Amino acid sequence: MARQLPTKEEALLILARKRTRPPFRPAPPAGRALNRLMKDLDAKYGQGSGALTARWREVVGPEVARRTEPVKLVRGRNGGPSSLEIRVAGPAAAIIQHQAHDILARVNLFLGPDAVQKLRIVQGPLHRAPEPPPRRRAAPLNAAAEARLAQGLADAPEGKLKDALLALGRGVLKRNGQG
Repeated sequence: MARQLPTKEEALLILARKRTRPPFRPAPPAGRALNRLMKDLDAKYGQGSGALTARWREVVGPEVARRTEPVKLVRGRNGGPSSLEIRVAGPAAAIIQHQAHDILARVNLFLGPDAVQKLRIVQGPLHRAPEPPPRRRAAPLNAAAEARLAQGLADAPEGKLKDALLALGRGVLKRNGQG
């Protein structure tokens, strides 16, 4: 016996009662899931030596940072004392040794309470690039050179082009020592 097809109303009723398959959604980005995990690990184990290396100058101050650099952070086994190994340039080791208590206090303020209990100082050359000397600002042109430059550009129309030409002229005269 042939089966009869449902009417239009019956078909709509059947479709209204059936659950449809949800649309395909791609997986969320891996960074979103890892971000939560990293926050949990960071809260449990602290920021670590990578953050300390990146912000060493801020943590210990510019005077100490100029003579030192962190090498490694060694966690103690079974709850033992952790130690921070720092490299010190040349004879500054004696000075840094006297400041060890202050350095430990600053590092623990950054990494968390009692993150480091011992400081190990190793003498040796620093492996980072030396800081460039601060740039000195060049002296302004004297009045005679400035007047000659302004007179040479008197016919130029006012605007950005004239300002750029004045700046270029000042730079050239300063470089050549004519100002």
